[in-house]
Amino acid sequence: MKQFIFLTLIGILITSCGGNDDPPPTPGAVLLVFPEENSECTTGVSINEELSQVTFEWQTSENTESYRLTVVNLNTNSPQTINTASTSASVSINKGTPYSWTVTSSNSQSSQSATSETWLFYNSGSQTTYAPFPAQLESPISGSTVSPNTSNEVVLDWLGADVENDITAYEVFFSDQNPPTTSLGTFDGLTSQISVAVSDSTVYFWRVITTDSEGNTSDSGVFEFRTL
Repeated sequence: MKQFIFLTLIGILITSCGGNDDPPPTPGAVLLVFPEENSECTTGVSINEELSQVTFEWQTSENTESYRLTVVNLNTNSPQTINTASTSASVSINKGTPYSWTVTSSNSQSSQSATSETWLFYNSGSQTTYAPFPAQLESPISGSTVSPNTSNEVVLDWLGADVENDITAYEVFFSDQNPPTTSLGTFDGLTSQISVAVSDSTVYFWRVITTDSEGNTSDSGVFEFRTL
């Protein structure tokens, strides 16, 4: 009996000293609410001729103590960030300008964070027609190193969007010079990827110009990648 009690006490001590080995909770990614994806935002409060204040909204995410809102001017690639414990935040942004926005969730118990989808929108201005959003160059990721396929080709993959949904063409520029000036041709608005021939151990640069039915254009900016 004494031996049983002794072993029981030892078991309790081991359990109590062992602590909690469960990993800290990982934050969940939020669902974005407003401004809506690929939309024109008309609800901003006018500050002056150039700026309006827009309130960004998102849903609560699990295991989250704070949120970081990042709003990027797609004409200049200039970001604005706000940290908040709330599920909304107001930012002063340029009128008649395309933007992207994301929200990153975090908590003090975890070294990990979670980032939402990226949504695009136009902040309303005086114009009556809108240029397409700059094409989002998705692959290859800028600065990455890629392995060509057996035909010594790499797939260029992009994503286009437009408030009025009237994209008519993409022109792709690609070369080993920066900026790339060699046009690979103009492709219809339904095309979102092409294959290009490459050489080994070479740095390449590419960009996409998007055109809509009104003749408005936008420039993706230049991405680069290296081949193995």
